[in-house]
Amino acid sequence: MTSKPQSEFVTRNAPPSADTATALTQGEPSQVNLQIHLRKIPLLAELNDDEMARVKADIRIRQYAKRDVVLQKGAAGDSLLFLLTGSLQVIDITEDGRAIGLRMLQPGDFFGEIAVINGTMRSASVEALTPVLVALLPRQTALYLFAHSPPVANQMLRFLAEKVQRDSEFRALLSINNTARRIYCFINLLKQTKDGDVQVVENLPTHQDIANMINTSRETVTRTLVALAQQGIVEKGTHRLIIVKPDALQKLVEG
Repeated sequence: MTSKPQSEFVTRNAPPSADTATALTQGEPSQVNLQIHLRKIPLLAELNDDEMARVKADIRIRQYAKRDVVLQKGAAGDSLLFLLTGSLQVIDITEDGRAIGLRMLQPGDFFGEIAVINGTMRSASVEALTPVLVALLPRQTALYLFAHSPPVANQMLRFLAEKVQRDSEFRALLSINNTARRIYCFINLLKQTKDGDVQVVENLPTHQDIANMINTSRETVTRTLVALAQQGIVEKGTHRLIIVKPDALQKLVEG
């Protein structure tokens, strides 16, 4: 893997500190020292010094190329994972072999928590949409934090509540018969409000990935996004979608 990680969680050739872990790239002409800023990872931000020392001693860093499977459905839930750079997609495989996208993951997100908590097998697979850098925390260390660190436990509870709500919204989206409206609703779920009240979808998935997630064809996604751009409702940038007319998009969402 030759891409150079660009993330607030990772720096190259930086001096180590008490709250950083070290990784070495393997795909470049010479190995490059990477410092992983553990305290910038939201779930780990409020650990005390002893907890951080334990995490630093146990955490491992791995790189994956685009389209690599980071987690395999049915594998043992032996670690909690953090995405440091790049983009991931949680997928499930139907009985007829089709890949169905469930949700996207961005830097700072953690995943694999259900199998860690329950001690069960992974319930879905995770695939790299870009080259990624991932941190793995062993299950026993993660369970220790869940039980002994109130900030981690509180964040986990909020995360699980939000996940239930997101999954409910996504199931409602999939029940919409009109394909174009499903795409409008999907964009609406992904949008974020940035500086100046600008609404954007960052790290926009490929049209094929969107199609997999909402059970339609890539051609339909492309045609619908082109139509939105022609109407001046959205503007497509590099791996992002700017929502120029939020009110117009909302009307389409409401049908």
